[in-house]
Amino acid sequence: MRIGELARRTGVSERSLRYYEAQGLLWAGRTPGGHRDYPEAAVDRVVRIQELFAAGLHSAKIAELLPCMRDADGGPSEVATPRLVADLTAERERIDCMIADLVRSRETLDEVIQVARQD
Repeated sequence: MRIGELARRTGVSERSLRYYEAQGLLWAGRTPGGHRDYPEAAVDRVVRIQELFAAGLHSAKIAELLPCMRDADGGPSEVATPRLVADLTAERERIDCMIADLVRSRETLDEVIQVARQD
């Protein structure tokens, strides 16, 4: 499929898709005319990339992680290395800290809202 169709089907801009390709996260063949030609599996791959970016991972970490994931269901494959597991565990701990910080911020806001409602 062409880049425009992949963008439409995934809700990701063509510019982002080109960036993913430049970062080694996504691959496309080329038509005889030089246009990108993505396989059907690229849809699942782009969705997975978006989920990993949303989790706060950067493109270099995503590039390490993607070969260890199956695109269709996001489950792990058999090629995860101990180093990758350690890196991902650290990423998970970072996310846990961010969640804890957000919960504290929400609790503070709740207290301010409660006090403001009493006035």
